[in-house]
Amino acid sequence: MPSRAIAAVLTVFTMVILFGLFTFTVKQNELAIKFTFSKFVRSDYEPGLHFMMPLVNDVKKFDKRVLTRNYPEEQFLTSEGKILRIDFYVKWQVNNVESFYKSTNGGDEEVAASRLGGIVKDGLKGLIAKRTIQQVVVAERAEFINELLSVAGANASQLGVRLVDVRVKKINLPDEVSDSVYNRMRQDFARQAAQLRAEGSGSAEQLRSEAERQRTELLANANRDASVIRGEGDSKAAEIYADAYGKNAEFYSFYRSLQAYRESLGKPGDVLVISPDSDFFKYLNKSGAK
Repeated sequence: MPSRAIAAVLTVFTMVILFGLFTFTVKQNELAIKFTFSKFVRSDYEPGLHFMMPLVNDVKKFDKRVLTRNYPEEQFLTSEGKILRIDFYVKWQVNNVESFYKSTNGGDEEVAASRLGGIVKDGLKGLIAKRTIQQVVVAERAEFINELLSVAGANASQLGVRLVDVRVKKINLPDEVSDSVYNRMRQDFARQAAQLRAEGSGSAEQLRSEAERQRTELLANANRDASVIRGEGDSKAAEIYADAYGKNAEFYSFYRSLQAYRESLGKPGDVLVISPDSDFFKYLNKSGAK
């Protein structure tokens, strides 16, 4: 290989080594601290490529993603002096890398998780100590967790971390009180169910009464309108009859007699007792005379 080619390769290799020594990269999921002779210099690095002096500067990187840590079962005392066994997990995230580094023995994740667990346990102890077993078991979880985050979050910030979430996985009741607690809970739920049923029955009765009132009102209005319409119809019919009678009284009398004959005569089993010279047979007698 020609000496120039060897020199070029060595030059490139040297530049690559020097570039690696004088630069460092911060990823999207990382936080970085730069030190000068072991003294803190800077921690506000954005993701990307940054420069440093080899042998003078040192860089430490930490994960800034949300981390999860499970904690074993712990015992907590309620306001009644009863023991609850609770296990939980915590979600947390480094948000102040300088404080995190200084308060956790150089950014040791295990140290941070241990201290954070102690903070959360203290918060749980304080909250549970103010509640009875029943209040702890049936407590509104969102309200309970928010109160815990508020209490423990301030202390967690001293570690340079943000307490994202705390979740109680399981609550074990003492054997001597578990049955009584469950019975009390069952009674409370039964009482709530009875109250809801009573409220539902009251609402149903109210709805039925309102429906019946509307039905009565609709029927009354319909009967009133029907009576008005019948009255108008009868009035119109009487007017038409009167008008027809006035135009030809004889024909009208004849027509009415024919209607009477049709309705009274010629039906099997009917018996009609009328004098032969009655006006009822006026038109029949005239027909026979012709």
